[in-house]
Amino acid sequence: MGRAYEFRKERKFKRWAKMSIQFTRLGKEIVMAVKSGGPHVETNSRLRTAVQNGKAVNMPKDRIDAAIKRAISKDETNYEEIVYEGYAPHGVALLIETATDNTNRTVANVRSYFNKNNGALGKTGALDFIFHRKSVFQFDPQERDLEELEFELIDSGLEDIFVEEDAEGNDVAVLHTSFEDFGKMQRALEEKGIEVKSAKLERVAQSFIEVSEEQAVDVLKLIDKLEEDDDVQAVYHNMAE
Repeated sequence: MGRAYEFRKERKFKRWAKMSIQFTRLGKEIVMAVKSGGPHVETNSRLRTAVQNGKAVNMPKDRIDAAIKRAISKDETNYEEIVYEGYAPHGVALLIETATDNTNRTVANVRSYFNKNNGALGKTGALDFIFHRKSVFQFDPQERDLEELEFELIDSGLEDIFVEEDAEGNDVAVLHTSFEDFGKMQRALEEKGIEVKSAKLERVAQSFIEVSEEQAVDVLKLIDKLEEDDDVQAVYHNMAE
């Protein structure tokens, strides 16, 4: 197993320790949602989704409520959403979503992570052929007939549906639609009484790079540095698992 195994094990423990960071990112998403569409989940679909995702990772209700109250305040920071693209070592593509109140700080930090870890920051749009923006929903499949559900959801924009294991080893149904069909699919699932665990707009890789265990260590070091940055909301890659 060696160094690569130990690094992966250490990285898993680091991920478990990142729950507070995850809450911070979700809190930022709630703030942006309120500022863009108001503080009421009934009329603000982005806020409804952000709150839903917070509950899915056991974000305390008082932290959710506090984020909404902060967003209403005129003194609360406005965040700018910026996407950075580049390549990690060994040709692995990386796409980084950020939300920042200081673009100079953010770009300087992101560039330094790439430079110090043998990566290369690229131009916006350079990776459009690798990453497609998709709507991704997750829910408990229970005893539901997914083949029948697939047929019922085609008119709502369903592109793919499958079952995979989550971090705890439990089955979770994953559903993909286009970026444009997010709202339509969200309403369709609500009408069918399906309790969604998470609903996100994600960057889904269309092609993958095979790397060795040792090469994966180099790539994961860069990803870890990016994910530790407070301005980074999500990091996507096309490294084969």
